[in-house]
Amino acid sequence: MSLEKKDEYDHKNWLESKDLTPVEATFLTALIWVDKRLRIVDYLELLESLYYRSNLQMPKSHTEQYDLDNKFWYWYALYTLGFFSTLAYVVAAISGALLGFYYVPAVGSAGPGEASIAYSQIAFIMRDLQFGFMLRSIHRWSAQVMTAAVFLHMLRVYFTGAYKEPRELNWLLGIVLISLTMVFGYSGYLLPWDQLAFWAGQIGVEMSLSIPLIGEWVAQLLFGGFSLSQATLQRMYILHVFLLPFVVTTLIAIHIGIVWVQGIAEPH
Repeated sequence: MSLEKKDEYDHKNWLESKDLTPVEATFLTALIWVDKRLRIVDYLELLESLYYRSNLQMPKSHTEQYDLDNKFWYWYALYTLGFFSTLAYVVAAISGALLGFYYVPAVGSAGPGEASIAYSQIAFIMRDLQFGFMLRSIHRWSAQVMTAAVFLHMLRVYFTGAYKEPRELNWLLGIVLISLTMVFGYSGYLLPWDQLAFWAGQIGVEMSLSIPLIGEWVAQLLFGGFSLSQATLQRMYILHVFLLPFVVTTLIAIHIGIVWVQGIAEPH
């Protein structure tokens, strides 16, 4: 698209030469008026060009190379695991956002001998909130289904050789995504702040401290110290709710975009 000034065109006489309905004439007049000021037609042509270029999938798939009519592997169940894991992620994200309206990331208790505020809110969601038990169950099961689907998806990619040239970048991106899925699961596991969450957090602190040279720095960064506290829960909440969703959503979009450009890697 050039930034040079366009040659003037007699749009008025062009419109008069056409047999247009009042609706068509009004639409074209408005379009010409806006285009003279914002050049939207140039941008529409640019988007059209990008659309056709992005659909030039390279390299050609096995069925395209050998002109095969029987595309039976497209219906093979393992070839839908990428979509299945993405769908589970969307369900987990929506249900998690709804749970966020009621959850409070606080370690302190409401009174002597009582459970933490975080656990009390989870109990409120499960026992007293209308459809709360169902909502948390949907979030929990969708997260578990996503983890299993991502793991099986990686196995399918490996055993069918879909990680080879020219798809190495998407394979590495998939490794990053499955790693972030594990972080998603761990940070969410700590949010109820019950006995399971507490000892899982303690194991995480000990694992961080066992890293050579940078162990103490990692423990300070991820857990807010060498023992569990309000800072630990706050960090896990920020990681689970504010940081990971944006990073993972962006990487999934890039991952799917590369698959769209390169095409499905079919078994040879």
